[in-house]
Amino acid sequence: MTSDGVPPDFRLCIDWRQPWLAPLRGRGEPLCDAQCDWRARINEHARQAGMRNHRDQPICFVRQSELPAGLGYEAYIGATGRVPTRENLHDFFNAQVWLAFPRIKARLNALQAADIARQDAESGGVTAAHRGQLRDALTIFDESSALMVSSDSRLFDALRAHDWTTVFVDRREGFNRDCEVFLFGHALMEKLVAPYKGITAHAWLVQVDAAYFAWPESERMAHVDQIIAGQLTSGLRNADYTPLPLMGIPGWSADQDAAFYADPSVFRARRRRL
Repeated sequence: MTSDGVPPDFRLCIDWRQPWLAPLRGRGEPLCDAQCDWRARINEHARQAGMRNHRDQPICFVRQSELPAGLGYEAYIGATGRVPTRENLHDFFNAQVWLAFPRIKARLNALQAADIARQDAESGGVTAAHRGQLRDALTIFDESSALMVSSDSRLFDALRAHDWTTVFVDRREGFNRDCEVFLFGHALMEKLVAPYKGITAHAWLVQVDAAYFAWPESERMAHVDQIIAGQLTSGLRNADYTPLPLMGIPGWSADQDAAFYADPSVFRARRRRL
């Protein structure tokens, strides 16, 4: 609480100068003005962009109190296009991701809603307590994923092998020339408000042509949005992700020297399969 008993605005703790927020800053930072009705402004952006869910209903961000009792969050969005949104960092960042990658978000929700409907049908209308492999994998994407885009498949090979020296040290000078990382998971963004070395994303890897990196950022993000929305299927599993220690990305943390990358508690060796 502030000295006059008013809760502090949760948006004030966001540091828009951080490199991981750069793709969202142009639209997100103005929403942090104390006089801004950020939910209304986000709805304006959504209307202007023509955002729709998989049922072709307009996406609209509403107060959490509008979520009917007994109806699940994902099912409600899938049925109505209305996204229950609380006054907190978690939901604020979720709304930012909807604006940045609307096709991926709509596809995730379509898969979630379909799986919930399937479980309800199998259980006689009672949603199963066990979420299952698909919904677990969808939740990980939604909450904790980073989209790693590169024109060099060798970088992906090194990342999958947990060859951190190749990924972050040997390729440091060219990392931002032929690779970029977009945060997608809004829980990751919330964690990064107070960043620490061990924050690790579930990376989704996207191969592109070298020409991609000459495009404007808005075109690159739209391209990635379209590609990944087409890649996400009911066959999604946790094994489809690759660990990515975010503070290892060149320029995302200070003091990235040899000792920094030698920390085995963060930059872990890949487990051998028995």
